[in-house]
Amino acid sequence: MNKCFKGFLTAVGVAGGVIGGLWVGTKLMSETKIRDIKPYFRHRSPYVFAHRGGMGLAPEHTVAAFDKASEFDVDGFEVDVRMTKDEEIVVFHDAYVDRTSNGAGRVSNMTLDELRALDFGYHFRDVEGNHPFRGSEDAKIVTLRELIRKYPDKLINIDIKDTPESYEGSLMPSLLYRLTTELDVVDRVLVTSFHDEQIERFRLYSGDDVALGAGEDQVRNAYLAYSTCFKHLYTPKADTFQIPPRYNNIPLDREGFIDYLQSLNVAVGYWVINEMDEMDSLIQKGAHSIVTDFPDISHHLLNERY
Repeated sequence: MNKCFKGFLTAVGVAGGVIGGLWVGTKLMSETKIRDIKPYFRHRSPYVFAHRGGMGLAPEHTVAAFDKASEFDVDGFEVDVRMTKDEEIVVFHDAYVDRTSNGAGRVSNMTLDELRALDFGYHFRDVEGNHPFRGSEDAKIVTLRELIRKYPDKLINIDIKDTPESYEGSLMPSLLYRLTTELDVVDRVLVTSFHDEQIERFRLYSGDDVALGAGEDQVRNAYLAYSTCFKHLYTPKADTFQIPPRYNNIPLDREGFIDYLQSLNVAVGYWVINEMDEMDSLIQKGAHSIVTDFPDISHHLLNERY
C-alpha cells in the first residue's frame, strides 16, 4: 500500500481503515491515462515565453515587444486574445484600451481600424521614466493572424480572455480554431484560458489536434489528487499546466507535484517569473517552461548556467 496511507491508517484507526479500503478499491479499478505528447512540446526544454511579448522591455502585445524578445532567442510568445467589434482576433490583455493606449473604451466595442488608430506605446515607460515608444509605428495593435505570420519560427501560447457568457467569448473558440487551421499552425499554437469552459468549447472544434492548457478547475483537481494520495483517480485533460509558483499560500512549485504531472506527460510552466534565481530554481525542479516579462534575464540565465 502507498506509504502515505500506512501513516494515515495508523493515525486514525478504524475510520482510516474504511478510507484505506476505498483507496485500495479505486486503485484496483482505475487505470491512469497518460497523454500523448503533442508536436508543440517536442522541442528541447526548458521553453521561455515572452509574457505579452516581453512587457518589461517594450509596450505589451506590440511589434516593438515581439521584436525585442526575438533578439533574446525566446521559444515563443505568451499572448492574450480578444475579439473586436468586427470580429477580428487581436492580441490584447485588458477588456479596455485605457491602461495601455491614448484612447478609451472597450475592445469589443471598437473595430480593428479604430484600434489601429491608437498609440499603444503611449503609457510605456523605460527604466529612466521616459516614453521611448510614443508615436512609434511598432506600438500599434496586432492581430493574431499578423503575429503568427510575422514570426514563423515562434511558438504561440494563446490565452482566451473574453468570458464564456459574453457575445465575443461565445464566438472566440470557433474563430480561433478556424484561424489556426486556415494558417496551418495547429502544431505551433497552444490554447488555454482561466475559464475552463472556453478550453472545453475550443476542444469541441479541435479534438486532439491542438495543444491545450488547463483552467483553474483542472489545476485545483490535480493538486487535490496529488495531495490526498488519490493520484490514480486524476486523468488530465490538458497538455500543460501554466501556473504561478504559489496560489493562495499553496505551493504549486513542489518538485513532487511537478514530477507527478510529468509522469502524466503534462508539461509544467510557471508565470510570471522575472528573477533569475527563481527561474533557475524552477528549472532545476523540472519546470518545462518559464513565462517572463524580461526575456533578457532568461537569455542570460540559459547562456550562463545551461
